[in-house]
Amino acid sequence: MQILKARFRSREEFDEAYAAELPNGGLFVPTTTPLKPGEEVIVEIFCEGLPNKVMIKGEVKSWRPALPRLRVRAGALVAFPPEEVEKKNFLLAALGGEVVPRKRRHARIPVEVPVRYRQLDTIESKPGELAEISVGGALLRSDQAMPPLGADVVLEVLPPGGAVPMSIAGRVTYLTEAGAGVKFLYRDGGGSRRIRELIRRLRSA
Repeated sequence: MQILKARFRSREEFDEAYAAELPNGGLFVPTTTPLKPGEEVIVEIFCEGLPNKVMIKGEVKSWRPALPRLRVRAGALVAFPPEEVEKKNFLLAALGGEVVPRKRRHARIPVEVPVRYRQLDTIESKPGELAEISVGGALLRSDQAMPPLGADVVLEVLPPGGAVPMSIAGRVTYLTEAGAGVKFLYRDGGGSRRIRELIRRLRSA
C-alpha cells in the first residue's frame, strides 16, 4: 500500500487541505504520482503541534496534475474510512489543543492483519485483527472478549509470504472502544529485528 507524506507548518495550513465535506473527513495530499480513484493509501501526516507523525488509512477520491501557470499543485484528494474516524477526531483535537497527546517512540502504521491471540496462561486462542502496528506495540481488535488490562498475551501473526505464523509476546496497556493496546515484550535479542522485518513486509505487501 502506497504511503503519501503530508507536511503542514501550522494548523491553518492543515485546515486548508482538510476536506470536511467528506462523510468521514479527508485530506488533499500533494503528490506528483498519478493515483486512481478507489486506490487505498496510507497518509503520513506531519504538522506543527503534533508530537508524532500520524498515519491514517484512506481511499483516493480523485487526483489532479499540476498546472504551473495557474499555481495549482498536483495531488490527491483522500477520503478517510469509517474505521479511522476515532483517529481523525484525535488528530483534530490534538491540533486544536483540546488534548495533549503523549509522544511515542515509534509511529504506528495502520494495517489490516488477521491474528489469533490468547492470554499467556491459557491455550485457547481467539481470532482478531491488528489495526495498527509499530516496533513497540499494536492495536488489537476483535469481536471476541478482550484480555483484561495488564494481561500478558501471545499474538500469532502470519507474515506476508510466510508459511509459519510468528509468535509475539505482549502486554495489554490500555483498553478503548477501538480495541486493546498491546505493548510488545522482547524476551530475546532478536525480537525487535523480527518485528521490524514483519513491518517491512506489511508495508511492501
